[in-house]
Amino acid sequence: MRVPSKPIGNYPWYLAPFFWNQRRKYGQVLVPGLLWGRIPSLFLAVGTLYGVLDRRASPIDPVLRSLVTVRVSQINGCRFCVDINSATLAQRAGTFDSLEALPTWRDSDRFDARQKAALEYAEAMTDSTQSVTDAMMQRLREFFDEDAIVELTGLVAFQNMSSKFNSALDVPAQGFCLVPAQGAGARGPQEVSDGNR
Repeated sequence: MRVPSKPIGNYPWYLAPFFWNQRRKYGQVLVPGLLWGRIPSLFLAVGTLYGVLDRRASPIDPVLRSLVTVRVSQINGCRFCVDINSATLAQRAGTFDSLEALPTWRDSDRFDARQKAALEYAEAMTDSTQSVTDAMMQRLREFFDEDAIVELTGLVAFQNMSSKFNSALDVPAQGFCLVPAQGAGARGPQEVSDGNR
């Protein structure tokens, strides 16, 4: 990592419940949380935004939210984000199939037209060699109302911020997602691939 976290006791007392909740949910404190926590007001703002985007009442269903966040993470080369978001996707989908097919989603029958429209949009927002087009927006409108499009845009923008933050600071994966090894000679679990390497 390019910037170390501080000892856990050096963070303000009011961040302790957030770190406790991370330990409860993930079994460990998340390294990005410790980095954002160096600026407590920024940590609280980022945490609040994430909570709004990942709420149960979101018009974007949980599996689609995870598909989008994993794909953005893959494009941005964020090891931590690919790790944690892949684990969340596998949990929400109940299988690793979508995760394994994600790098080639355009040619996969694993994804429906709604998911493909969202993934196309997410890639266009993320990859600086692409841009969002009117035709792309029209495809989105077939599946999402305007509020949902704004929320999807916010989710993609948030994941870009998060994965670029973590990638720039070289935040490592924390071992959340191990996919089953494949093939006759497989020896057990392996870390999930980011689809770009």
